[in-house]
Order: sequence, then C-alpha cells, then structure tokens
Amino acid sequence: MPHLLIVDDEQSICWGLSKLASQLGLSAATAATAEEGLDLARARRPDTIVLDVRLPGMDGLSAMQMFREAVGEVPIVVMTAYGDLDTAVQAVRNGAFDYLTKPFDLSIARRAIERALSSGPPPVPRDEAKVKEFPGGIVGASSAMQEVFKRIALVAPSDACVHLQGESGTGKELVARAIHRFSRRSEGPFVAVNIASLSPSLAESELFGHVRGAFTGAEQPRKGLLEQADGGTIFLDEVAEIPMAVQVKLLRALEHGEVLPVGADRPLRLDFRVISATNRDLSQRVTDRSFRHDLYFRLITFEITLPPLRQRREDIPQLVDHFLNLLTARSELARPTVPAETHAELRGRPWYGNVRELRNAIEHATILARGGPLLVEHLPPPAASGTTAPAQEPLIGTLIRQWAESKLRQGTDEGDLYERFLGLTEPPLLRAVLDHCHGQYAAAARRLGLHRTTLRKKLGEPG
Repeated sequence: MPHLLIVDDEQSICWGLSKLASQLGLSAATAATAEEGLDLARARRPDTIVLDVRLPGMDGLSAMQMFREAVGEVPIVVMTAYGDLDTAVQAVRNGAFDYLTKPFDLSIARRAIERALSSGPPPVPRDEAKVKEFPGGIVGASSAMQEVFKRIALVAPSDACVHLQGESGTGKELVARAIHRFSRRSEGPFVAVNIASLSPSLAESELFGHVRGAFTGAEQPRKGLLEQADGGTIFLDEVAEIPMAVQVKLLRALEHGEVLPVGADRPLRLDFRVISATNRDLSQRVTDRSFRHDLYFRLITFEITLPPLRQRREDIPQLVDHFLNLLTARSELARPTVPAETHAELRGRPWYGNVRELRNAIEHATILARGGPLLVEHLPPPAASGTTAPAQEPLIGTLIRQWAESKLRQGTDEGDLYERFLGLTEPPLLRAVLDHCHGQYAAAARRLGLHRTTLRKKLGEPG
C-alpha cells in the first residue's frame, strides 16, 4: 500500500489529508514539525510527502533536502498560506513536485497527490549560486496572484514560449521579467518591444534587422531585436499587432532558430526565448484570419492569465504600501499615512486601468499630500472604462451591425428600428454610469453630458 507523509502543524489539515489518503487507498502518517516528519520518514519511507512551508523549528523549504538525504528522491508537494513569488520559485527550485496555496480544495490536493504517486523522479534542485534573487515588483497575496506566482515558478526553468494574457496595466512586462530572471537565461539580455509602436512598414527590419543596401536609406547594417536577444529573452508586447507578412518569418525563427535579416542571403543561427503578451483575444484574431493559427499555437505553449485589479481587491492595501515605499524612497518627503476612508475609497474603485492606474493615483495623491495623510480628496478621478479598453469598441460596433442586419432581414416595415435600438442600449448605459457614481444623479448626468432632469426622466424616475 502506498504511504503518504503529511507534515503540518495545523491539525485540521492533517486530519483532512489523512481522510483523503484513506479514500485513495493510501496509508498515512502525520507530523507537526519537520524534525518529527524526518523521524517518521526514516522509520517508513513515504511514497509522497505533503509538506508545509511554515513550521515550528525547521521550515519546510529547508527540510526538503534533508528529506531527500533521509529517504531518497520522493515527490514533495509543498503547502503554504503565505505564498509569494519568491516562495513559489524557491519551492520549485528546491525540486518541489507541486505547490498548493492554503486554503485549497481537497479535490486540488487529491489531483496533486495522485500525480505525485504516478510520477517519476522529482526535478533536480537548481544550483543556488547561479540564480539571482528577484528584487520584487510583483505584489499580491490573493489566491489569483498565488496561481500566477506558481505558474511563473513552474515555467521559468524551461525554454517554452510563454503567452501572457491580461488587460492593460496588469503587469505583463513585470511577469515577463520575472520569468527571465528565474530562467537559465538570466545572465543574458532581456529585450522588450511593443509591437504596436512599430511602423508596419518597418516592423520586419526592427525585428529581424537588415543588411546594408537592403532598402532605400539602409546605409548601414542594423542588428534586429531578435538578434539582440540572442542568449536571452525577447518580450513581444501587443503581439496581436504583428503584420501578417512578419508572422511568417517569426514562425520560422521560432521553429528553426534562424533569423533572416532583410536583404540577407543567409540566416543567422540564434538562441532566444519568446514571451508574448496581449490584452486582446488572440484566438479571436485567429478566427478573423488576422493572425496565423500555426504561430498562435507556437506562442501559447504555456499561458499565464493575469487577473485585473478589480478581481483581487484584497491586494490593494499591499500594493499601496509598495508604491508608497517606492515613491518616498526617491524623494525627500515623509511617507504619508493612509486613513481608513482612503483605503475604503481605493478598494471601492473599478480600476479599469488596473495596477498602473493605482500607481498613478498614489503618486498623484502623494504629491498633493506633501508628507501628510493621504486623503480621498488627494486622489485623481477614476479612469473611465472606455479610456482603458479600446479593444472592446470594434466588437461593440460589430455586434450592433449584426443586430441591425438581423432585424432588416426579418423584413419588418415598421419605422421604429432606432427607437428599439435605444430601448435596448440606453437603459444599461444610464444604469451603469449611475451605479458608478454611487446613485448620485448630478454626478452621473455630468458624466453622460445630460441634464439631471433628463436622466431621471429617461430612467423613469420622478424629477
């Protein structure tokens, strides 16, 4: 019968995992400390170990190597209620088979244990002396960010292409830099390029370089961004904007490790890793035939989805502290305090601009606070959703056109199509703005460009 060793100082965790082991047909032993767990492991070699990070006495990360010395190469599933990127990376670097963030559902633990029991030898721990510590920048204790940290830690040691999906301002470049820093390429260059900023006519030359005389004005050869990333990582932001002709060359570069500069007659052999990102739906671009399906599948070997700030509001106080520390460290101003009312305002905002908008708001408020308390009136107005999600506007127009065409195909001769359209679209717009303004009709009317009485009338409210 396979044997499971559970090391955790929380009795409820030990009890729940022991019951799970029984359901899986396993025997189980529990320990409250790493030292006790080592004694149990020596007495009976476990087939899998489930190990907490925070333990009285020796911590779990330090104990991992001692367990291997005591019982050999056994899969170790690490648990923690204090997950951050450094902990996740350290666990994977030490050879952890999997990484669970408390509280977790038993079904997740079940899958992790089943995979561990059916796995081969665990990964070999990486040489600590060859890895630099990540200095920070990605902040979050929410479960959504713990999943991001875990996926960064898992993919960093590989050479797989990584695609980052997330709204503008969610920190995609920070994640790309973290993956590079924790990879074997950390000593190599990290080259970041925003594809949307490149001229479509010059995108090929910018990425692949060119030889002298390749085109009018090419008086000197130029090394492309892909060549500059040789031995390191290139981060292609807004990858959905790559021109179709350039997509063909990029696909060949990824598949064969060869880059052909514009005007050259022989390719360059290069070694680089690609991390791509977009705030658009790349699969929809494939459906629209504006993005090659073969390049799409090459880029999304491993995906990480970054949550918008509104889906991890519990991280806002930690982010505020982080930004205040950064901002005041670079100035002579005292670090301002943040009253409860300001924290409540920050947690209640929609943050359509995500972490980038939050940082700008804190910097704006810090300037006005002049070292005093950071008050609500020091904060700038919230960004409107339309200013940070332009990618949705073409979709809205397409949907409206489809709706209109469907009505026209129905062959109705009634002259009320415009009124029916307004009846569908106006009420949700007005309600959304009113909700955003916390039910304040005057504020909502200003945002809409309407008179307050007109807004009330349209919503069927007495003036």
